[in-house]
Amino acid sequence: MEKDSDVLMRYRAVTNKLKKRFLKKPNVAEGSEQFASLAKNLKNQECPQYAGFCCLAQARCEHTLSNAAGEAQALTDAARAFLEAWKMDEELKVPGFEEHLTSSINCYSHAIRVHIENKNITLAAALCLEVGNALRKANKVGEAIGHYQRAAELQSHSALDCLDALNFVASCKMETKDYEGALAVLTEMAYLAHERGGSSVTGKPLGAYCDILAVCEITRVLLLLLLQPTPQRIRPEHAQTLEKYTWESCDSLTETYLGEDLYLLLQSVVMACQSQDLESLRSLQKDLWPLLSSEQNQILHFIIHELAHPSGEGI
Repeated sequence: MEKDSDVLMRYRAVTNKLKKRFLKKPNVAEGSEQFASLAKNLKNQECPQYAGFCCLAQARCEHTLSNAAGEAQALTDAARAFLEAWKMDEELKVPGFEEHLTSSINCYSHAIRVHIENKNITLAAALCLEVGNALRKANKVGEAIGHYQRAAELQSHSALDCLDALNFVASCKMETKDYEGALAVLTEMAYLAHERGGSSVTGKPLGAYCDILAVCEITRVLLLLLLQPTPQRIRPEHAQTLEKYTWESCDSLTETYLGEDLYLLLQSVVMACQSQDLESLRSLQKDLWPLLSSEQNQILHFIIHELAHPSGEGI
């Protein structure tokens, strides 16, 4: 590893070349290349925080050159470098105020803004997802939600991409036990899949949209069973969803996107909850376990726990 003084000397040398002098125009393009080279060397020497500062200097050069693509890329490199520095500090248990993580998020946000200003919406949305994933891995799930929501908004022109981003939002809300919020997002997803995924001939959703609708329906039913809204508080669309799974609505199988076995099992769960049949519900849990996602199984576990312990202790 280079000594800190050597790194600082090289950084200052490049910076001095970029200062305006009488009758001499600085070579900003050369300065950008030199900052990029220094950043690469520092990354190879496992000094990501210093590499991040060099990437920021490179971004300023690209901004001066009106090279928006180069500026956004340098900012993204800086964000990733600061994120790596934060991870290293976490692994080594270095005390601090998460300044590297804050710097990383600020660089991501700046890069996203540059992409949006230059109509590169797809790249901006991809970075929103990247920073959301980084925050989620850092156990900052609540903070990740806003970035996933922004990704969904930016991708409103692409239904499947928007639905993927909204699915992250719903997962984060369930992870933070905001079940009402998750239910609202899943309902929004179901409407979007119906509206944008329909066939031009039949109007019915096709392909991946059917899979999304199936996941939304299962999770929504389980969340409603967990939340147990009163008849006065339940929204009409949620009441209609539960009504599909009553014995009086046996024809509802044709209106769902689930297989017959899964539909009948879910219908049995609804009826067992309504009759507070804990033994039957535990038996159904074993049959449903391989058919549900980890999130859905977790909700079903909470439903059973709530039925067994109405006080909600231990959840």
